[in-house]
Amino acid sequence: MTTRRAKVLPTRSELRILNALWDLGQGTVEDVTKHPTFSRRPNYKTTQTLLRIMEQKGLVRHLVRGRGFLFEPCVSREQVGQVSVQRLLEQNFGGSPAELLVNLLESKPVAEEELDELESLIRKYRQQKNYKGS
Repeated sequence: MTTRRAKVLPTRSELRILNALWDLGQGTVEDVTKHPTFSRRPNYKTTQTLLRIMEQKGLVRHLVRGRGFLFEPCVSREQVGQVSVQRLLEQNFGGSPAELLVNLLESKPVAEEELDELESLIRKYRQQKNYKGS
């Protein structure tokens, strides 16, 4: 799988298809529609149309296999996640990660273990940043 930098955020339906393809690695339209990621099996033609749109957006590509197409993702989960968080930061929090974190922590109770994990991750990030900056 060749990955490109995700520039376009997938729609909710496209993200469901991407989740199936990320799990499969590559697959036909039928493979995607039968994937357990869907609570109800999606319509074959609708999925086929969405895959073509996703291909135009650069989210997936197809390979010819016999008389059928084999689709594979062109972007990773991590790339889509990073673009999604970046867009969320810009749109809702003025680009401030701290504002996002404060809102996240205040949105619902956070378990002590999760707070400890967050503190550990922040310490690790600081150490890596200082190491790279030296």
